[in-house]
Amino acid sequence: MTGRTLLRKLLGATIAAMTSRFAALPANLRGAILMSLSAVLFAAEALFIRWLNDRGVPTSTQLFARSMGQLLWVLPLVLSGGLAVFHTRRTGMHLMRGLCSTTTWGLYFLSFAFLDLATATVLSFTNVMFTTLLAGPVLGERVDRARWAGTLAGLLGVAVMLRPGADVPLTGALVALGAALAWCGITLTSRSLSRTERTETVLAWVGLVTSACTLPFAIAGWTPLNLGDVAILAVFGLVTPGIIWLVTEALRAGEASAVAPFQYLRLVVIAAVGWILWGEVPDGWTWLGAAVILSGAVMISISEARRR
Repeated sequence: MTGRTLLRKLLGATIAAMTSRFAALPANLRGAILMSLSAVLFAAEALFIRWLNDRGVPTSTQLFARSMGQLLWVLPLVLSGGLAVFHTRRTGMHLMRGLCSTTTWGLYFLSFAFLDLATATVLSFTNVMFTTLLAGPVLGERVDRARWAGTLAGLLGVAVMLRPGADVPLTGALVALGAALAWCGITLTSRSLSRTERTETVLAWVGLVTSACTLPFAIAGWTPLNLGDVAILAVFGLVTPGIIWLVTEALRAGEASAVAPFQYLRLVVIAAVGWILWGEVPDGWTWLGAAVILSGAVMISISEARRR
């Protein structure tokens, strides 16, 4: 037996043992671990964006790399199912979902060019408030008191962060809030599509539409990249779509009301790394507003999960 074969067997046995032990954990604990990992990966995405911005890589290039990475994640589905994976009677809704995704990530990525990591991340949490405001008129959903309370708390937190004389740049805040508003478009169209469409079909269309939308901007804003930038973009594009997989598996493993709040751990990671690497320390008022927004987001997430 060669050393390589032995190493492969040991690695396989180790992975199998770890998988078995993980499967034996209580369902909510497994869900919490997976959701926490998704939060860490979400934080890593923000750090990648900041790093790429500092290296002068255009936002349009970053977007195209992420879109292509997402398309590569669904490529096996396309290869195994053929063009049938794109079969749908709701092409318009799929296009809307893809446009919302493109707009969301474009503005979200751009917000890090104006704001510190923690502030941009906190403002992205307001997407759950916008979703609550639109869920009734768009989807005809009943919005309970807990979700309204969380929404009002979130809006109050935004007001605290953007008070007169605040250190938060207004342009950056508007870009971040625009991303959050577009993000609720992703949520609402996804809910609508989930009633009639297979997950594979939704993912395939998202990858196709976002790649098609970002390609012209990537070409127009193209600047030469060195090998280091290409390597960073490759890792960024291939790893970050794992966020969707981790969130899906977390909600599949545990009760949504128990695991959903763990997604907000990304703020802790981002704030810590932003302070250590870039010396970013938001002022006290910003942290107060962030705490109010976070409380409202958690309240809505728990209420939404229990409703389902």
